[in-house]
Amino acid sequence: MIFDRKNLNTDTLLSFYRKLLLPRMVEEKMLILLRQGRIGKWFSGIGQEAIAVGSTLAMADDEYILPMHRNLGVFTTRNIPLSRLMAQWQGKPSGFTKGRDRSFHFGTQEYKIIGMISHLGPQLALADGIALADVLSNRHKTTLVYTGEGATSEGDFHEALNIAAVWNLPVIFLIENNGYGLSTPTNEQYHCTQLVDRAIGYGMEGRRIDGNNILEVYHTITDIKNSIRENPRPVLLECMTFRMRGHEEASGTKYVPQNLFEWWSAKDPLTNFEKYLLNERILLPEWIPVIRKEFTTLIESEFEKVYSEADIVPDIETEVADMYRPYQFPASQPPVSPTTNKRYIDGISDGMRQGMRKYPNLVVMGQDIAEYGGAFKITQGFVEEFGKGRVRNTPICESGIVGAGMGLALNGYKAIVEMQFADFVTCGFNQIINNLAKTHYRWAQAVDMVVRMPTGAGTGAGPFHSQSNEAWFTKTPGLKVVYPAFPADAKGLLLAAIDDPNPVIYFEHKYLYRSITGPVPDNDVLIEIGKANIVQQGEKATIITFGLGVHWALDYAAKHAELSLEIIDLRSLLPWDKEAVEQSVQKTGRALVLHEDTLTSGFGAEIAAHIAEHCFKYLDAPVMRCGSLDTAIPMNKALEDQFLAKARLAEMMEKLLGY
Repeated sequence: MIFDRKNLNTDTLLSFYRKLLLPRMVEEKMLILLRQGRIGKWFSGIGQEAIAVGSTLAMADDEYILPMHRNLGVFTTRNIPLSRLMAQWQGKPSGFTKGRDRSFHFGTQEYKIIGMISHLGPQLALADGIALADVLSNRHKTTLVYTGEGATSEGDFHEALNIAAVWNLPVIFLIENNGYGLSTPTNEQYHCTQLVDRAIGYGMEGRRIDGNNILEVYHTITDIKNSIRENPRPVLLECMTFRMRGHEEASGTKYVPQNLFEWWSAKDPLTNFEKYLLNERILLPEWIPVIRKEFTTLIESEFEKVYSEADIVPDIETEVADMYRPYQFPASQPPVSPTTNKRYIDGISDGMRQGMRKYPNLVVMGQDIAEYGGAFKITQGFVEEFGKGRVRNTPICESGIVGAGMGLALNGYKAIVEMQFADFVTCGFNQIINNLAKTHYRWAQAVDMVVRMPTGAGTGAGPFHSQSNEAWFTKTPGLKVVYPAFPADAKGLLLAAIDDPNPVIYFEHKYLYRSITGPVPDNDVLIEIGKANIVQQGEKATIITFGLGVHWALDYAAKHAELSLEIIDLRSLLPWDKEAVEQSVQKTGRALVLHEDTLTSGFGAEIAAHIAEHCFKYLDAPVMRCGSLDTAIPMNKALEDQFLAKARLAEMMEKLLGY
């Protein structure tokens, strides 16, 4: 192994040695504690420290790094106190996640580190969003994100690199190629000769280096950063290394040929750098035990301090409250200005436009939303007013764009991401469910973004453009879900979603876009998320519904005025207004829950269960549900009409009132 110090002085090289030695010694202590049963799990990075330490040393302290679970050297090189790291690993209250997640599954804005989730690939797109925020703010920074050779097989790898290349984002994508994804060797992960060759396909520069040589890592990252500063662009860097222990300690290493261990042991990053410093008389032999004793004392002291810390006392209120970033709806709203009669689609467009004017850090992203104005023309004219920096056409890659939206939120921006159709959200589902929704609970980081979801039937668009999929999200704590039925609500709820620092899934019904009109305030009046609206007072029964279902209910009630039906438009599904529903059911004694989704496991089942549990003594009849057929939604108009819940509304109301 050849070390080239270049312009590094003696003191710097010694500091590099100390930075390289510390994570190795911490790991050795962790392995002992694991065997003693004092920690629960450990993912060892022994043999890979040069990548984490060398790359972190090359990054400025205010530049983001997104590491993996074998990159302890990132955390120690950024000088995070060992006591905080050990508290994290032991699940103590002073850990970054308060016992809610393990190892390195956390982030810290204080140290500009964003940890990974177990799905590995999604964090690559977060780096894109972080870098985009820097570009939009004219901050000349670089973002460094790690991945393993195994995760390069995931679609998130392709999406993130493609986005970064298309947008010329200053991101260094660092592949730690350590030979194995758990037990799967590289020859079963990819067929190309070397992973860095993939850079060609994205039109980006690629480099391959010895990841066990700390100076080669440091100088390479430094050179790339200096170049990116002059010419912003992404770079793919493949660092060759080896995992000297199991994927995690319980999995062992029996699947690895012994000759590989022997070959890579000779390339140990710490041993070789130490030999180099000794040969150059930069490090003296007698200093080594002194430094090691210093670190041993530090490690033991920090561990014992945390080990004696009181364990977490579970508290339900704390756990529930921490799912969301605290948000206080504005105590006073501007008086409703003159209203203008507008279509539902115009209410959405107005809400976004006024949100963009109010928040200069709000970025809107989606397929075809710039000059074309979006598939439904909702963002028509936005580019002319706000520019292409803030109104961004995206490649067709839902996961990557949701991840980029989260990255923007991590770096001081707000984001609105449009799914061209709500059906397409499946391609970004993991980012929403496991990244957006869980981040605040895990490490108290707000994810300030809105995902717009054009949804619903009535246009004969068939199984892939007409689904009502709100129930996929209403069971996910950490998300807020809204679903307006009228133009004014469409605008007010969108403005509230933009204002709220939590991730909001905003459903907008395609059939309503141009089919209904109503008075919409000209100014930016917010509608509180979680508050229902009683759109019609009644005495004999309550219909609880939302979205297009509100209009079905109103049409039915208009034809049966003698029935005196009360109609509640929930407007928000997570949270939903339990109090309004309970009060209405207490008054009428009968409840029918109506929604466009399939009957089985539709959101109405949750409402019906709540009414049965909390309002039983007020009921004069069983709670009824009216939903669509338990089939995929068909394209043919007659079949679609038969599928939809509206076809059974009269029958279910007669049954309810018959008790």
